[in-house]
Amino acid sequence: MSTIVFDIETVGQDFELLDKTAQESFLKFAKTPEEIEQARESLNFYPPTAQIVAIGMLEAETERGVVYFQNGQGQKEEFSQDGITFVSGTEYEILQCFWKEIKKHSSFVTFNGRTFDCPFIMLRSAINKMRAQKNLMPYRFAMDVHIDLADQLSYYDALRRKFSLHMWCQAFGIQSPKEEGITGADVKGLYKKGCYHEIAAYCMRDIHATKRLYEYWKNLLKF
Repeated sequence: MSTIVFDIETVGQDFELLDKTAQESFLKFAKTPEEIEQARESLNFYPPTAQIVAIGMLEAETERGVVYFQNGQGQKEEFSQDGITFVSGTEYEILQCFWKEIKKHSSFVTFNGRTFDCPFIMLRSAINKMRAQKNLMPYRFAMDVHIDLADQLSYYDALRRKFSLHMWCQAFGIQSPKEEGITGADVKGLYKKGCYHEIAAYCMRDIHATKRLYEYWKNLLKF
């Protein structure tokens, strides 16, 4: 059974580009200046208001990896770095590449993919008039298809709270993708600055960390 680990990076549109009704919806429960700013900066979490700017994939068995990313310029790029292939394209094109690749694998691993990456990919595909080629939202407890480590390490919310990938990496002695100074909150700013390769590299660091965490789970916790 072949398994692939994947992760996405997203960028929300500018709040000012939303129409009045949509703006009011986002600000409905925001009362303080801090809450208003948080609401304005939350657009990257939602498929109607954000796009995918990078999708990284890494085969668990072979460590063959690829990152499909937007470079914001329309110029085609393909290069390799540290054994990983990087390929640029539009959101439509990188989604096409994702579906072509994911169909080759019988199972997939994510961290928090059930509540973010998987529905985001399926909905952005539909928004791009593209049909999903695989159900990324199978039965929550079907580990033979989707191993969401955020679910597994919280024992499906049996713990008091879910912890971030960064905290689990620290607990298991794995190098955190955040240690190089980039977090998901930085992606929009990096994209605006044209730092497309940095975003793609950060996406793959997330995946390498997720794969190592998956190995610990598989060898020490899975029954």
